[in-house]
Amino acid sequence: MTGESEAYSGVKEVSEAHRFDLRRLEDFMARHVPGFAGSVTVRQFKGGQSNPTYLIETPDRKYVLRRKPPGKLLPSAHAVEREYAVMAALGGTGFPVPKTYALCTEETVIGTAFFIMDHVEGRIFWDGRLPEVTVPERAAIYDSMNATLARLHTTDYRAIGLAEFGKEGAYVARQIARWTKQYRLSETSRIEPMEKLIAWLPQHLPAGETTSIVHGDYRLDNLIIAPDSGAVRAVIDWELSTLGDPLADFSYHLMQWRMGATQRGGLAGEDLALLGIPNEAEYIKLYCERTQRKSIPDIDYYVAYNMFRLAAILQGIAGRVRDGTATSANAAEQAKMVAPLAQAAWETAKRAGARD
Repeated sequence: MTGESEAYSGVKEVSEAHRFDLRRLEDFMARHVPGFAGSVTVRQFKGGQSNPTYLIETPDRKYVLRRKPPGKLLPSAHAVEREYAVMAALGGTGFPVPKTYALCTEETVIGTAFFIMDHVEGRIFWDGRLPEVTVPERAAIYDSMNATLARLHTTDYRAIGLAEFGKEGAYVARQIARWTKQYRLSETSRIEPMEKLIAWLPQHLPAGETTSIVHGDYRLDNLIIAPDSGAVRAVIDWELSTLGDPLADFSYHLMQWRMGATQRGGLAGEDLALLGIPNEAEYIKLYCERTQRKSIPDIDYYVAYNMFRLAAILQGIAGRVRDGTATSANAAEQAKMVAPLAQAAWETAKRAGARD
């Protein structure tokens, strides 16, 4: 197990800042969760540094509770209500998400809004090289990961009641503006590559943007893989989901091929053929076939944009470290990634035509 997986995997005792009244939770679940019975024990997942997430156990069932964190929050952040809406809608199509049971927007129960969903048994991997599994299983996991994202991007969002889940068109432009604003709110020091990206990205938007449901944080460790196969059993952590450009979503996922093993379990520099993992071009081709695209000509722009976006997200964590509201023990380490990631984003932007 890597240091990152040790930091995020499994559960721990609920931290002092995130405790709540168990009796009130039991009363809520008794009224709103079909089949709920018995008293609960609660532990907190080590991951979920943005929205605290808990394992809820009864004598015969396991559930997961996901909530907004307590304290001062950035505008539009920690939207558990939106997570619940998209998971409930997709679950009705058979898309692999945990079954949702109940959403509570009343703060009187545990102090913030939350929802209850099924606990899905399976495996979560943090290292993209998948050292724990065989070569054939690696290939199966990557194929299922690709197919699942393609399925999301080809789901008719209007048909499942998500026509109002976001705005159609201009997604990348709006995201750049949003994350620039969030970055400014959390800014702890001036980072020159971020300033260059903030200036360059809005002026060089790709043409021909389409709209689909986007996950917003689709990566290996947000997937629950079946215990006995490479199939994706559940996609989790839908906090950043909305309607948007599917290529922005796919290229975020594609950053795994651009980053090294020490950077979020990336694949850069690895012998992928030996590992049984498709290279970037092969993975893009699979996705294009599944979504009926010929190619993705602006891939470097999209990756630069996503590195910028991730740097802004991590800057938000840095801001929570500064304010004392970060919920992950590894938050301070993540905050240190902002400047190197911003530099990598600018180097990628130069591949897309940017100039110093």
